[in-house]
Amino acid sequence: MDNHSYNFPSDCTPLTNCKSARKPAGSTVVNMGNVGKNPPRDYLVWSLCNTLYVNFCCLGFMALVYSIKARDQKTQGNLQLAQECSDKAKWYNILAAGWNLLIPLLAVVLLVLLLVHLGTSQGSFDFLGEDGFQNFMKLFSW
Repeated sequence: MDNHSYNFPSDCTPLTNCKSARKPAGSTVVNMGNVGKNPPRDYLVWSLCNTLYVNFCCLGFMALVYSIKARDQKTQGNLQLAQECSDKAKWYNILAAGWNLLIPLLAVVLLVLLLVHLGTSQGSFDFLGEDGFQNFMKLFSW
């Protein structure tokens, strides 16, 4: 028997029981997750910048690890764990950025203070002579 030439009865379709009457079509619900809520940020670019810059005490690297975890959890649909990892990445980035700004700032301040102190000193210092270390230490005594 050829499939194209076979006609099905009006109340029967393929893969259904022909004895039962056709049921009215129901509605289909598709769950799209949290449509109204924005997914958490992963701070990946900020973490990369902090990792590649000074990266004091590996704070930038820790931020990068939590950023990648947040992105993975967001991709898997676990928004609660993604939010926790995102918060950790944010705080590690804040700490790393603070240290990355503080270290050069302290270096500049120490250089300025050293130059000001040298400018107000009387005479010149002989750092390479026999009393060189003592003369160097006089720079830091007020």
